[in-house]
Amino acid sequence: MKLSRRRFQQLMAGVLALPAVSRAARAQVYPQRPVHIMVGYAPGGGNDIAARLIGQWLSERLGQPFVIENRPGAAGNIATEAVVRAPADGHTLLLSSLANATNATLYDKLDFNFIRDIAPVGGIFRVPNVMLVNPAFPANTVPEFIAYAKANPDKVNMGSGPTGGPVHMTGALFNMMSGLKMQHVPYRGEAPALIDLIAGQVQVVFGSLPASIQHLRAGKLRALGVTTTTRAEALPDVPVLADFVPGYEASTWYGIGAPKNTPAHVILRLNSEINAGLGDPVLRTRLAELGGIAIAGSPGDLGKIVAEDTEKWGKVILAANIKPE
Repeated sequence: MKLSRRRFQQLMAGVLALPAVSRAARAQVYPQRPVHIMVGYAPGGGNDIAARLIGQWLSERLGQPFVIENRPGAAGNIATEAVVRAPADGHTLLLSSLANATNATLYDKLDFNFIRDIAPVGGIFRVPNVMLVNPAFPANTVPEFIAYAKANPDKVNMGSGPTGGPVHMTGALFNMMSGLKMQHVPYRGEAPALIDLIAGQVQVVFGSLPASIQHLRAGKLRALGVTTTTRAEALPDVPVLADFVPGYEASTWYGIGAPKNTPAHVILRLNSEINAGLGDPVLRTRLAELGGIAIAGSPGDLGKIVAEDTEKWGKVILAANIKPE
């Protein structure tokens, strides 16, 4: 069959367009190689646990390894800046948390603006912190602890992760509202602080529930109270701190962020898969065991959480005159 000139030109145009179409199609495939989730804290803390839980889910769903890369230091700012400077292609992500909101006020000379430079992808879960003491500590309740700390102001050291991080801020708020003057002892991560609490080197840590739950179950630590306004499902017998310090409330959240200008289809794909994971019965059970409450939602929902906590904790930092170590 003889082709007309016009039909021949149409076929040739289609053939010549194939490479461009193929390139565009390949550009939409995500991920194309292993994805790195940057964590600004040492292994074993709440941030690290959150990253590994969601990283495993995303690896299984998206067919590429999601590698957890711990870069502790400067209250998470080292990891955050690494993501800010990374290519905006979705292959370098940030495990974001409350610390990113507090750092906006704590550090006045950051080389980035978190709200401007990190695009919210999706929330993972929110957890209460827990007021923890060594089982040998001479106080079994929050009122007894407050009384002891007031009578022995030089004998109560409060351990935490980096200055300005969620564990520190939770304790700083308790300090302010209870009228205590505990000495703050910062560590490079929450896990080392808990180890020293178990060893008796510090007397109290307002630790995240994911990082401390196994120590509590093993009897290595004792919980005096949780920081949310309702009791934690994982610790139903532990009272809330607001029962003894009226108005007190604090919680830690974890989410995923990406460099600004990351393509919308990448962010939406990640958000969809994260939300799917938070709806999975197995993962939800694991979160519940850690005391976590899923905060599935849109990228905008996570952005709202960041903005609200940036304002709330900024006021605490300024009132308590907290400075980075």
